[in-house]
Amino acid sequence: MRAIEITQPGGSEVLALTARPIPPLSAHQVLIRVAAAGVNRPDAMQRRGVYPPPPGASDIPGLEIAGTVAALGDNVRHLSLGEPVCALVTGGGYAEFCPASAALCLPVPDGFDFIQAAALPETFFTVWSNVFDRAHLAAGETLLIHGGSSGIGTTAIQLAKAFGAKVFVTAGSDAKCEFCRQLGADAAINYQDQDFVDQIRHLTDKQGVDVILDMIGGDYLPRNLKCLANDGRLAQIAIQHGAKAEVDLWQIMVKRLTLTGSTLRARDDLFKQQIAWKLREKVWPLLASGKIKPVIDGVFALEEAGKAHARLESGQHIGKIILKV
Repeated sequence: MRAIEITQPGGSEVLALTARPIPPLSAHQVLIRVAAAGVNRPDAMQRRGVYPPPPGASDIPGLEIAGTVAALGDNVRHLSLGEPVCALVTGGGYAEFCPASAALCLPVPDGFDFIQAAALPETFFTVWSNVFDRAHLAAGETLLIHGGSSGIGTTAIQLAKAFGAKVFVTAGSDAKCEFCRQLGADAAINYQDQDFVDQIRHLTDKQGVDVILDMIGGDYLPRNLKCLANDGRLAQIAIQHGAKAEVDLWQIMVKRLTLTGSTLRARDDLFKQQIAWKLREKVWPLLASGKIKPVIDGVFALEEAGKAHARLESGQHIGKIILKV
């Protein structure tokens, strides 16, 4: 099969098209003939050598795929050959064939093509797990999303609005802010020329927000604490500005704040399966009805994986970047 390998740690130029054997299956997996694969920041981190795959995972990058079932593990009963699915995987997505846990395969929503379906698993699993399961966002509450125009951000805007929350976002340009407002955000803050702490204080009448979804970390942490309302929750999912920050414990105590966060890739299939069940029950009907949909920034051929990574790391994209296999 054709696949993309990381020839050495480095920039986007180290991604190269290669030939690999079609991988074997375990009893609980299916082999997917990949039609499209999502491109995500963890892929770029793995390429740079700072986010190695967990034990047993493929060294081929790619954490979400869509395609058709090409082979069934011995214990798989609920899927059939040729069935269109999308799946969350621990690696191996940038290839013509990829094994996936049968429990983490979801149907392609009605009316979706494989490009759209490949944009779903990584971001929807991540947003649901952190915003709804960990931070317990409820209808009538307020959510601040940093990086509102990213794949995670555009997903979080739509899900939070669909479940009755008020949504504020930060983004890095007026055009991105306008896009987020068009997508449903109640307010968008251009962090290049506005202080988001001051803006959140103004937007909430000095009350603060109930939940923050943050992928920045570092110097954002003390500012995030200032933005949280009493009993507010911060969900940390990435650390683009670094892993360390000074924390004002007094603010946490006085405002009864909760700081949480997670990574998804290394979690076991049982944990991820529980998210998959919730998505299929609560979110897949919204996708099929057209109430929410993934935002696609661009589509690249498999052999253009380096260009796709360069686009991702340019910071110019809005929504998801997809490889067509």
